[in-house]
Amino acid sequence: MPSGISLKSIFFALLSGFVVLSSCCKAQESYGTRFLSLQKVIKLPGVSGRIDHLAVDTAHQVVYLAALGNNTVEVIDLSKGEVVHTFKGLNEPQGVAYLPRTNAVFVANGGNGICTFYDAKTYKQVAALDLGEDADNVSYLQADQTIYVGYGNGGIAMIDAGTMKVLGTIRLSGHPEGFVIDPLTKKIWANVPDASVVAVLDGKNSKALDAWKIKSPLGCYPMAYSSRDHRLFIGGRTPPSLLVLDSETGRKITQPPCVSDADNVFYDTASKRILVSGGGGYVDLFQQQKADRYTQIAHVATRPGARTSLWVPEWKELLVAVPAHKGQPAELLVYSMND
Repeated sequence: MPSGISLKSIFFALLSGFVVLSSCCKAQESYGTRFLSLQKVIKLPGVSGRIDHLAVDTAHQVVYLAALGNNTVEVIDLSKGEVVHTFKGLNEPQGVAYLPRTNAVFVANGGNGICTFYDAKTYKQVAALDLGEDADNVSYLQADQTIYVGYGNGGIAMIDAGTMKVLGTIRLSGHPEGFVIDPLTKKIWANVPDASVVAVLDGKNSKALDAWKIKSPLGCYPMAYSSRDHRLFIGGRTPPSLLVLDSETGRKITQPPCVSDADNVFYDTASKRILVSGGGGYVDLFQQQKADRYTQIAHVATRPGARTSLWVPEWKELLVAVPAHKGQPAELLVYSMND
């Protein structure tokens, strides 16, 4: 034994290592399942590869799931618990939206930049727009029938859902990932991970207002927004954490750790909770105590690679998309959020 090192020192070093390892293991255990309980598992036969975004028709209990790696959009009847139709021949579908006024489905294709409108009853294509490349995230404001699509090397296109024509485009410094829109002011905040900024945009006048540099976490993709408290909730990947910003100033409020590979974040106004889903195989639930105070109340296991999800506030349900993995078929998990 080297001089100066006692058996007691070695014992405490080993004990410390065990405590750290135990803490890490404990951190990966599920807790808070009483707040988020699994209600239903729907098989997605024939779906392979990566799954991207989801949309829902709440009136008819239908979910539209963009199966990017499968080049399809799956139409899932929740009441029947099965896939009832598949839109085929797409090119890396990423964003999807249901348009209730026209009973249409809007799909943004990342592979070729084509955005397609389909009749939700007949499943027939009714129109298509070419944004050039990498049509990705989609957000729809029903009040003014405007569809917002992040695309290309740096742009958000605004499309009239009625006329199915492009209204305008706002240019950015890189490809926009998650973005949110204030429905009253039309102010837009967008994560641009390639430039490590949150872009602040004027949707009314189609122009950029500001860009807030994000030093940590890196890899900021999903985003949610509380208009009541003027808070942005951003899922970062390096390190895995939930970044909370003042939406008016960009001031950092807090940055607690969260599930790895975060891909969707939602803020539920009624419960004042933030939901984060990630490829690390968990959904994290944070309770907003005050505008500047947040407590994690749940860390619920889903499945490995289950990054994408959709919060449906009308039902108090979270839909989590699970890709096929190690012989297990793709699935849609339906969780209920409880008080």
